Amino acid sequence: MPNDVSNRRKFLEFFGRTSAAVSLTTLVSDSSFAGEAIRHLASIAPPFKPITPGKQDTVKLAEGFQSRVLIGYGTQINSQGEKFGYNNDYTAFIPDGKNQGILWVNHESTHTLFVSGRKPLGPPTKEQIHAEQLSVGGSVLRVKADKNGEWNIVLNDPINKRFTALTEIPIVAPREILGKKVAIGTLGNCAGGVTPWGNILTCEENWYYFYGDVTYSDKAQNRKHSVSSKFGWENFFDYPPEHYGWVVEVDPRKGTAKKLTALGRFAHECATTTIARDGRCVVYSGDDDDNRCLYKFIADKAGSLDTGTLYVADLKKGRWTPVVINKHKILQDKFVDQLDVLIRCRDAAQLIGGTPLDRPEDIEIDPTSKAVFVSLTNNASKMNIYGSILKLVENDNDPLALEFSHSTFVTGGKASGLACPDNLAFDRKGNLWVTSDISNNFLNMGPYSRFGNNGLYYIPMSGAYAGKVFQVAHGPIGSEFTGPSFSPDGRTLFLSVQHPGEEGPSLSQLSSHWPDGGKAVPRPCVIAITGPTLDALVI
Repeated sequence: MPNDVSNRRKFLEFFGRTSAAVSLTTLVSDSSFAGEAIRHLASIAPPFKPITPGKQDTVKLAEGFQSRVLIGYGTQINSQGEKFGYNNDYTAFIPDGKNQGILWVNHESTHTLFVSGRKPLGPPTKEQIHAEQLSVGGSVLRVKADKNGEWNIVLNDPINKRFTALTEIPIVAPREILGKKVAIGTLGNCAGGVTPWGNILTCEENWYYFYGDVTYSDKAQNRKHSVSSKFGWENFFDYPPEHYGWVVEVDPRKGTAKKLTALGRFAHECATTTIARDGRCVVYSGDDDDNRCLYKFIADKAGSLDTGTLYVADLKKGRWTPVVINKHKILQDKFVDQLDVLIRCRDAAQLIGGTPLDRPEDIEIDPTSKAVFVSLTNNASKMNIYGSILKLVENDNDPLALEFSHSTFVTGGKASGLACPDNLAFDRKGNLWVTSDISNNFLNMGPYSRFGNNGLYYIPMSGAYAGKVFQVAHGPIGSEFTGPSFSPDGRTLFLSVQHPGEEGPSLSQLSSHWPDGGKAVPRPCVIAITGPTLDALVI
């Protein structure tokens, strides 16, 4: 998902350091490896010929797949005049009757030029911020399949609803947070999950982009607003940063939501769920930033995530450590109570030995082996530019276990043909689909140039070619694919095309015109991928 550009200098330093050993000119021009790898894999790839990396301003798919736009930014979704938001991300399909369902879509971030008309990150007016606040959050959408099995959005259906940065959302916590039991809005909604009881978990990732952030001294004394936001919303709205950075549970049928503090506050990438043998829900989540941690939450009782125990992964010891104040003297010395620990979860996790990782993003559970797969996108501070996919195997494949083993499943780079893995999804046959997230600051530059635009990849999990990476598609200029999810029959892959052309400096200097073409302003959209090859892969 889009991350702050603060690590740009580190990457540039890396480019400079590597030039002594490997010519950047060689790196930039050496695309032969891609062609050779693709030609080799094409002869063994089941059952399609992978595409080569490309830089076209389109959704390019391997032969046997096709795509169409389901819905895009600005489309009115209900009779109240609410519109589909910006930067669509995570999608989730919930069956809701014969040949119909509910499609949830996150809206992670805004774009000041394309949404409110102010110059990129220029001084805002209150009216401009209001427009931006309406562009983030999430959308609840009715979807139905026609007689040919083609899914479509039912516009103006009564269930269609927007959650935005202006929606009042109760906070589930043992006490008030900064004098409030209700937060104003949800924002930074990146990936998510679905509860066993059919509710959506939408994750607030980079909350500090919107209202900045605060720092604390020990025991929550001398709190101060120390970090200005990217978008400057705090100039007009005095909302506490501590009200954001949570997992939000949404009941799409009732149109209600609540913020779950028990799962901790950090840059949640996802909230992937599974059911333990005793019926309780277990939730996995990564903190998407350099040298941040991986977490597991075990609910206290079945059917609820309001209370439970949060754990952080210690990979050196292969165990989950409880992020609980009464379990650690150092936490008792530095925090007021358990809610204070959860609000400042990043600090607490570091103090008790949580392992710093390379931007842990999406997490999925292999439906066959029950292994837990984690995308580690990259880490500028460690000069790890390609990332990897981590595999965790919990003792006895039990999500309640507090010990695990781990290994690297895929290493990003030249050999695999995959750089910066991000979102993951397993299909009906248990094979893995992966999207990439090369930052726009480096897309098609230096060692990233060989990978072209961000893409969609397929990894068989069994057979002779298990673990090999095959590219299915690439996105338009400046975009990334996010939020892959499958229809119940597996024959449609819902996929977000996020932030196409976001680096365009002005309306007269656009870098992308997707999906409308011509001189149109680019729009994030959700697409549906279908075709006989997809059927062959998943049915």
